[in-house]
Amino acid sequence: MLSEEQNRVLTEVGAGTPMGELLRRYWMPIAAVAELDDRPTKPVRLLGEDLVLYKDKAGNYGLVDRHCSHRRADLSYGWVEGCGLRCHYHGWLWDHTGRCLQQPFEETAHPEARFKDRVRIKAYPVEAKAGLLWAYLGPPPAPLVPTWEPFTWQNGFVQIVFSEVPCNWFQCQENSIDPVHFEWLHSNWSRAMNGADGDRSPAHLKVGFEEFEYGFTYRRILEGQSEQDELWTVGRCCLWPNCLFTGGHFEWRVPIDDGTMLSVGWFFERVPNEMEPYKQDRIPYWYSPIKDALTDRWITSHVMNQDFVAWVGQGTVADRTREHLGESDRGVIMMRRRILEDAERVTRGGEPKGMIRDAEKNRCVRLPIIGRDFFLNGSARVESETSRQRTPGLLLRKEFPFLTGQPEEVRAAYRRAMGLPEPGVDARSPTG
Repeated sequence: MLSEEQNRVLTEVGAGTPMGELLRRYWMPIAAVAELDDRPTKPVRLLGEDLVLYKDKAGNYGLVDRHCSHRRADLSYGWVEGCGLRCHYHGWLWDHTGRCLQQPFEETAHPEARFKDRVRIKAYPVEAKAGLLWAYLGPPPAPLVPTWEPFTWQNGFVQIVFSEVPCNWFQCQENSIDPVHFEWLHSNWSRAMNGADGDRSPAHLKVGFEEFEYGFTYRRILEGQSEQDELWTVGRCCLWPNCLFTGGHFEWRVPIDDGTMLSVGWFFERVPNEMEPYKQDRIPYWYSPIKDALTDRWITSHVMNQDFVAWVGQGTVADRTREHLGESDRGVIMMRRRILEDAERVTRGGEPKGMIRDAEKNRCVRLPIIGRDFFLNGSARVESETSRQRTPGLLLRKEFPFLTGQPEEVRAAYRRAMGLPEPGVDARSPTG
């Protein structure tokens, strides 16, 4: 059980707070590359700051103050030009470093004053990697954007999914090191909601947790398994400071502010060998709803939607002073202790866990991965092999199982990539 002060430290993400300063030492995924190809400006709220993300016509990405420093107009309504973002109100032009490049009337009235050289706006670096746009809000020098091993994989269909969740980011991240919830939230609850009778899903017999360079691993043994299974010998990853990695996908819990989180999912599906070589020219993205528009109840049909229900059910900010933790929560306790230590370390001027600054090391950062051979080399049995990578006990779904609302064009592109027939088409027919 945490004290009120510890709970406060864990949840406040504003600039100047211990946790806010810790999180600013890491790159955060905030949008998809394809989003700015579709529309070159996007309002963003990140770590309690109101910003605007843009891509100018020269291909530069900028993340600057949401408000123009002239009369505080909303720059998300501005337009991009060859080398910056122009305010719609009086035409001031800003580049991606926060410099003012033009002040049309001021330069006409008093060109000798060079007023534009004395005005700046807040600006943060942005980098593109793996179909995502990453932002760094911390002090220089910035670490490298991690090149996690799956970012280097070939012959895979990748999609990026966003959801805005109305609760604090850390109660979502704690879920990343809680293996037993899979048995109940994603298996037994699904069975109960579907009216399934009979036995429950395999129970957890043993869990284990270990810290490594980039976070923690959690391991487990379910009924019918042994210590020779990869769920125990390899395990899954709770990546530092705000990500879950299960082998085939990442889930980042990006703090919008103290009471809101952006869920960013990056999903890789290996295509069957007979569909190789496969290359995506554009990684699709979409936004997943979290509430049923008719009932105003949380959606419970998909894996991550079930997680959302559990997280928001704890309140906008979980009150950890009223918890009663058990044996299955050892990983949560370890993670809380470590992140509080890291926040204190940053306060004292030190560097937190998991920084990557060596470019050679960052060419491909290996992680513990269940089924690595399948992801690297593939298989002709795509449906059975893909299902094997999913959490044991999860009911097999033919469609995307993680989030609701997948657009038809993304679903169709996935089926084409996998060589799967459209629903109702016989795969054995000449046209199938």
